[in-house]
Amino acid sequence: MFQIGDKIFYPMQGGCVIDGIEEKEVLGETRLYYTVNILHRNMHVSIPTDKIERLGVRRVVSQEQLDNVLATLHNGETDTSCKDNQRYRRDVSKLKTGDIYEAAEVIRDLVRISNRKKLGTNEKNMLDNARQILISEVVLVKDMALEQAADLVDDVLNAK
Repeated sequence: MFQIGDKIFYPMQGGCVIDGIEEKEVLGETRLYYTVNILHRNMHVSIPTDKIERLGVRRVVSQEQLDNVLATLHNGETDTSCKDNQRYRRDVSKLKTGDIYEAAEVIRDLVRISNRKKLGTNEKNMLDNARQILISEVVLVKDMALEQAADLVDDVLNAK
């Protein structure tokens, strides 16, 4: 169980901080909820504590794991054999896992593709969203401002 002040990662949303744990009644059922602040979206949401595992919510990665992800952001091959719509579905599935390495693969692949051709609207939005989600975790792990984290991620992505 998480505690107030814990830094967590909510798949498809990004890095969050737990602001509170409270009991709420919804549709006649009383449950315990985490109230979390999704920092980069400036949004507060409540997550039922009994659904945390199913939703893939996890603690933010360690400094070492994050450094490893950033250092290896350019490693690996990009599968260009599938069609755009197949790649899009695959990438959505990867992002839903909440795995930072999977998210890094999505970002890496979309950046590589965008260097060769113009991305479609869906893929451009996915790249922007995945980048923001990664930046939100960088903010929490490295305890830096959003702008600094964005610059760090962009520097890594633009390095050859």
